[in-house]
Amino acid sequence: MCRRLLLTIGVAFVLLVGLSSLSHVDSKEATKMPINVGSDLQLFVDDRLIEKMTNTSLRLHSPVRREVVFRFDAPWEGSQSGYVAVMKDGDRFRMYYRGGGDLSQEVICLAESTDGVCWTRPSLGLYDFKGSKDNNIVFIADRKSYGEAHNLTPFKDENPAARPDQRFKAVALYFFFDEKIGEKRKMLVALTSPDGIHWKRLQEGPIITEGSFDSQNVAFWDAAQQVYACYVRGGYQGKRAIARSTSTDFIHWTKPEWLDYGGAPLEQFYTNAITPYFRAPHIYLGFPMRFVPERTTVGADGRKVDALSDAVFMSSRDGRHWSRTFMEAFIRPGLSEHNWGGGHSNNTPAWGILPTGEGEISIYWSENCGTHEQAWAEMLPHLRRGTLRTDGFVSVNAPYAGGESVTRPLTFEGKELVLNYSTSAVGSVRVEIRDAGGRPIEGYTLADCPEIYGDELERVVAWKNGSDVSRLAGRAVRLRFVMKDADLYSMRFRP
Repeated sequence: MCRRLLLTIGVAFVLLVGLSSLSHVDSKEATKMPINVGSDLQLFVDDRLIEKMTNTSLRLHSPVRREVVFRFDAPWEGSQSGYVAVMKDGDRFRMYYRGGGDLSQEVICLAESTDGVCWTRPSLGLYDFKGSKDNNIVFIADRKSYGEAHNLTPFKDENPAARPDQRFKAVALYFFFDEKIGEKRKMLVALTSPDGIHWKRLQEGPIITEGSFDSQNVAFWDAAQQVYACYVRGGYQGKRAIARSTSTDFIHWTKPEWLDYGGAPLEQFYTNAITPYFRAPHIYLGFPMRFVPERTTVGADGRKVDALSDAVFMSSRDGRHWSRTFMEAFIRPGLSEHNWGGGHSNNTPAWGILPTGEGEISIYWSENCGTHEQAWAEMLPHLRRGTLRTDGFVSVNAPYAGGESVTRPLTFEGKELVLNYSTSAVGSVRVEIRDAGGRPIEGYTLADCPEIYGDELERVVAWKNGSDVSRLAGRAVRLRFVMKDADLYSMRFRP
């Protein structure tokens, strides 16, 4: 009996030690579990796919400054216009923005374009402005300022279950009486529209109550997670910050949670412009306007300004945990002195990314806002367009001397590996496919891959025996990119 008891205790001890050891191994090995990329487009906006980089680095690409595409110079617009949102709707683009302001009457306006460059104001005939309905106003709140028209930001609802009369939705702040504090404070309300022109409240009461909301709050249908997501302005550790809330019905929302930047320094974000990338909805991109209120002079002469601002780039795979790989500015104020100052408005990216040409995407931002004193007295803001190559926010970059990057273990679906890349005349890219342990797979070695050079959005990688990689589908593999004077922007395994 004693021997049996001792044997049982001994077995239990061995199992306990074994399980403890196994738990440790499993925890360690969990970081090496293959990432399933399927046949989805993969952008190198962070290092999620990359395990090792040798003489290569991630490079941020700022948009190329293009033309001024819109001036807020209509009588119902003026110096306090802003909070722009752009979106694609069928064969045209739409732009929503605030006109007016504290000095007149805040209104929400609509402009349209077929190319993202030339924008026109449709005469909608909905609201009277100084005796005429010949204007592009789609909404006027029941108060002069800080009603829904202060920052109403619409989106086209891509939820397949969305009702036809709610094809467009929007969020906006409004003042409600808070019984806890005995006074009115800002809360977030929801609006809907069948056509993006005729708007009404979804319900009389607020949808989200925790936050300050006094900036451009944005919402959209998150197809990757099958929920509505809303990013709101609040205050965190004494700074202007961003929180995320989700909903399945656009009425009942989760408690907003502060975004996590993984240990990066906390900066003041006045707006957020967060959106799923339309070519890869599982990747979230944000373009916050970075607010620097402590800087109140600029230039050699020490010119007085109210605050400075620029815009930054960030990315996420789940919408809440964000990569601040790049602390540098994505959009700088530039040469014009009127973009240095007016930190509450200048260099504010619009919400939305538009495909505006072959191999081209466009983003937009506000300029020429001046300081508060200048803006209210004389300045007229405008909207600047900037362009990037398709998927061209960030690249894996190799210098002339050459370098390489190796991915973490991946599993995929598809028949061909397609790259969006660019090289110089002497540069190149070659690809080797390895097994999960790092051993080159026969037929897909570096020696089997001819040099790829040029500048293409969709280049199929071929080895000596062809481009078919379907026999490796579902198997854990690593990709080794050996590059010289080249940039790699994105990749996908295509069916």
